[in-house]
Parts: sequence; C-alpha cells; structure tokens
Amino acid sequence: MSKILFVNASPNHDGNTAALAKAMLAGRDYEQLDLVDYKIYAYGQRFDDDQFDEVLQKIQQAQVVVMGSPMYWHNICGLMRNLLDRFYGPVGSGSLAGRKLYFVFQGAAPEKWMLDAGEFTMSRFAGLYGMDWGGMATTTSEAKKLGQTI
Repeated sequence: MSKILFVNASPNHDGNTAALAKAMLAGRDYEQLDLVDYKIYAYGQRFDDDQFDEVLQKIQQAQVVVMGSPMYWHNICGLMRNLLDRFYGPVGSGSLAGRKLYFVFQGAAPEKWMLDAGEFTMSRFAGLYGMDWGGMATTTSEAKKLGQTI
C-alpha cells in the first residue's frame, strides 16, 4: 500500500506543480501519479479503455493524498477538474474517510479570488468524500511549512 500519493494534474511530469509537491514531501517516500499518462474520459462517457478505476484504486490505497494542479484559465486545470467530476456517482459520500488531502496549486501571478476558488473546490471535495483537509500550498515556502503537518 502506498502511504503517500501525489496526483499530478500538470502535463509536465517534473514541472512547477511537481516541484511544489516535492518541496512538501521532502524526505518522504511517495508515489507520483501523472494524470496525463491515464485515459480518464469525461463524466458520462463510457469507453472500454477508461482508466478512472485504476486512479481511484491508487487514491483508495493511500493514507495521504496530495493533489496538484497548475492554474489554467484562472482555475484548476482540466485534468484535475475531470478527475474530480468522475468521482460523482462511483465514489460514495464519506468513502475516503481516514485519509488526509493536501493541494498544491501554482500559477503565474494568481489573484486571491483564483486561489480562493481552488481552495474552496478542493476542501469541499475532501469534505464530501470524508477526507481530512490538510490545506493548500501555492509557493515553495508554503509547501515546506504544510509538509511539516503530514
């Protein structure tokens, strides 16, 4: 079982989003799951090669989940949004209890309302599925500080 899972929604495996997670998780063993490497179709679509269940299984096996997204069009990127949408239906309310969720969110000169929207979405996601909300980091210093709470 993977104790810590980093779900990276950036198209870059080792980009700025991954760097924030790396700062947060410094000194810890963790698995990185890059959403760009999986076929997760949009909510309502049904295709045989969909890999949502594989990603969900990895999240269910983790004790700590760090989700990370770059900021595109003033909000969470499409890869992350699509993953969150897919939880609706197959994942029961409260079914991820006992796990802790953190969020790393980065973008070029984001405004406060953009960051607030990202934090609101992820904290609500955590609450809906029973996860303890650990918080959000948008800078390396915030990530390092938040990492101390893991």
